[in-house]
Amino acid sequence: MAAMAVGEPRRCRRLEAEAARAVLGAADTLLFDCDGVLWRGEAAVGGAAAALGRLAAAGKRLCYVTNNSSRTRAAYTEKLRRLGFPPAEPRHVFGSAYCAARYLRQALPLGAAAYVLGSPALAAELEAVGVPHLGPGPAALPGPAPADWAQAPLDPAVRAVLVGFDEHFSYAKLCQALRYLLRGGPDCLLVGTNRDHRLPLEGGTAIPGTGCLVKAVETAAQREAFIVGKPNRYMFDCVASEFDIDPARTIMVGDRLDTDILMGNSCGLTTLLTLTGVTTLDEVKGHQESDCPARQSLVPDYYVDSIADLLPALGD
Repeated sequence: MAAMAVGEPRRCRRLEAEAARAVLGAADTLLFDCDGVLWRGEAAVGGAAAALGRLAAAGKRLCYVTNNSSRTRAAYTEKLRRLGFPPAEPRHVFGSAYCAARYLRQALPLGAAAYVLGSPALAAELEAVGVPHLGPGPAALPGPAPADWAQAPLDPAVRAVLVGFDEHFSYAKLCQALRYLLRGGPDCLLVGTNRDHRLPLEGGTAIPGTGCLVKAVETAAQREAFIVGKPNRYMFDCVASEFDIDPARTIMVGDRLDTDILMGNSCGLTTLLTLTGVTTLDEVKGHQESDCPARQSLVPDYYVDSIADLLPALGD
């Protein structure tokens, strides 16, 4: 996989025929985003399981990198199995919940706890690596007046605030998060699982994403969170620390330019966009024609309409 010359505009090409065989043949590892790439909701993208099956049979290492913090690694391996994908071990799955837990395990002193705005899955990943935590689930304001809210008990062990997807996000939780950050100052870490601002749903609708919640805490605290998910390279570093990864022989496959493709490009990977998710080819062309370096960094090396388009290059 040839590196692009410095300053050369990025050009995205359809990956097909001989080019597909060459690109796939030169790779030993493929990193897949999941929703919009391998499946949509609870239905596998047509042909995706067959394509990954052939990649696995050809000896390729398959890993899964997702910003979704509402599932554990074990839940992802079960979903892959249920939808007919090649068997995967939890160590091949790098969700933002696991990566956040890994980061806090390394960054916090022994015995320090995290205040969590997030799901049971995020709590489970913290528990799995031995990070004490509190906060998941609904929370109510401790009284009728602001003076009551500012005097709610604080756990002395909390040294980090972790923000993931939280269906129970509330003003009460925002108050507690701010109070922990004010009490601890710079010594209290502020960590977010991702900045995805919108989660698209079937039928063209969407719901607010984790990035909205992270932004609320950042605004209240007047400080920036460390983000573990894509496009931050920390997620790739987690993969690279688990496996012997050569970026020049690794392909990042995703459906979002501002997360999957940006991380892949910034980490020196070959990037492949699939059009089964949220990105259109017109968006790619718009970035490709721009002289702005930030927009150029969103341009993938290749695209396919679907992962199933790789099947002809993979043989029988």
